[in-house]
Amino acid sequence: MSANFAYLNTRDFEFIAQEWLPTETVFAYKEFADYYSKEEVRSVLEPFRKMCKELVEPTNEDGNANPCSFADGKVTTPPSFGGLFHKLQEDGWGTANIDDAEDAMTMPNVLFAMCQEMLSAANPAFMPYIGLTTGAAELIQAFGSEKIKEMFLPKMMDGTWAGTMCLTEPTAGSDVGDILSKAYPTDEPGVYKIKGNKIFITGGDNDFTENVIHLYLARIEGARPGTGGISLFAVPKLWVNPDGSLTDNDVQTTGIEHKMGQYGSITASLAMGENNNCRGWLLGDPPGEDGKGQGMAQMFQCMNYARLGTGLLGLACAANATYNAREYTKERVQGRPLMNPKGERINIINHEDIRRTLLQGKAHVEVFRAMIMKSYFMFDIRYKDPDEEKRKEANDFIEVVTPLCKAYPTDEAWWLIGEAIQAYGGYGYCEEYPVSQIARDVKIYSIWEGTNYIQSLDLIGRKWTMKKGSVYAKWFKQVQDFYETNKNTEGFEKEFEKFGKAAAALAETQMAIGGYFGAGKYGMMPLFARRILTATSMVYGAWCILEQGMIAKKRAEELGPDHFDYDFYIGKVYSARYYLNNVVPQVWTIADIVKEGDTSALDIPVSSFDY
Repeated sequence: MSANFAYLNTRDFEFIAQEWLPTETVFAYKEFADYYSKEEVRSVLEPFRKMCKELVEPTNEDGNANPCSFADGKVTTPPSFGGLFHKLQEDGWGTANIDDAEDAMTMPNVLFAMCQEMLSAANPAFMPYIGLTTGAAELIQAFGSEKIKEMFLPKMMDGTWAGTMCLTEPTAGSDVGDILSKAYPTDEPGVYKIKGNKIFITGGDNDFTENVIHLYLARIEGARPGTGGISLFAVPKLWVNPDGSLTDNDVQTTGIEHKMGQYGSITASLAMGENNNCRGWLLGDPPGEDGKGQGMAQMFQCMNYARLGTGLLGLACAANATYNAREYTKERVQGRPLMNPKGERINIINHEDIRRTLLQGKAHVEVFRAMIMKSYFMFDIRYKDPDEEKRKEANDFIEVVTPLCKAYPTDEAWWLIGEAIQAYGGYGYCEEYPVSQIARDVKIYSIWEGTNYIQSLDLIGRKWTMKKGSVYAKWFKQVQDFYETNKNTEGFEKEFEKFGKAAAALAETQMAIGGYFGAGKYGMMPLFARRILTATSMVYGAWCILEQGMIAKKRAEELGPDHFDYDFYIGKVYSARYYLNNVVPQVWTIADIVKEGDTSALDIPVSSFDY
């Protein structure tokens, strides 16, 4: 079986929503109060889990066996993808967290994210079609005129049309400000002629929707250079006439990428305006006398959510690989106990190194999930809470943790899935088993939505200094307060000692970078940025899993070993202990490396890499 959705239950989601996060605050908001409650989250999650197993998992097999193809200017997607796309969109799952989506159910972000994690695990290559259509619809809803909204949103939300984000060009990837795409005013207000080329456009074309609406970055003629002069346009593959009919809009798919994974996900190269007849609708206002466009600011309004969603995709792959390894090692019989070489052969889950591998995966997955779900919970507060101060506090929290939640799961998932492959032995390297495909599928996430190096620059260059440093300082004080309040918790004394040491080391790291800047050694920050992001993520993750571990320990003691839920709770305790004792010590190792300030990577001659 090359695809297997191995989520056996929704118990950890239920714990997060019912026992850890104060979700009663969110469920009490007027938009949700009549439809959801924290006591009934299982009634949403469990049917969705079963749907992922029965309907979505088979499409993952199909996507791997029948990759996307391109011939004669047309793309072909896996046969099952179109039907699944239309069903999920018609059922409202693509728009379930969009406010004011007509005839669509709306649910809290934290609950929606739990469903999205399972959907992503069941078929990672399918998710972009849903996610990008949703993201494009959100931008149109946020910045489009009523005319534009009426033109595009209904058909995007019901699955008749799809959507994409068009940023990257052959000469401009991460440096978006260097894009060459141009926009020229026409006689029709709000409509511009578009000319340019985009590459790596996920979902850039398909064969199962009538139209594709591209959210396209271009520079209006006369606008300033750099990111400040960019504007955002809704560019349909087929032009929408006043009577609703569709005609050619001079948008051509010139090819698709041949990728190491995600075979069912189209990644297209697009040419706009080759025949000088491509048109798009401007979102927002044109540049003023200062030549400043609104495009990047509009994109960044949705960027935190998109980056958090990318971290969720990495989490889903890491979780499904870990769960698949667990199921395999429970069944696979190989070898005898090390201390009883003449004994009976045993299931490999009883070998010491396999148990370490599985707990390593379990602990990391629960840390990633806790980090991410707490952030989605903060999005609910940011969007819905009637108290403006609480909304601001939630927004500040989101600003700090977004680069952590995007980069850390997507970096760590790569090697964690490698460990899951290792648990299979040689079978893990074979395409007949799911972990091989999961490894291929996951790697793109550390590159999407700004590479993880860019996330680290965002953390240090923007979030450390935001509002004169007060935003990060407030977040870090919460870390310190948590330690001081709970450092003597019975049963977690050793773990809190490590947590306190890690928090102190993180503070020393920030001071070291400040010292380098004071000495004019500006290259030291980017040299160590990714490792500092990892260390910061580990502290955030440790904070989350310790909170969970304390709750779980108390419940386990109350219930006793004979209770059906005891193993869940005690497993959560061991996840916390493993993470604090085996992972968090890396934080002060990273701090030592930063403070020592080795510059070998900067000093080595470029020509030395030739040898």
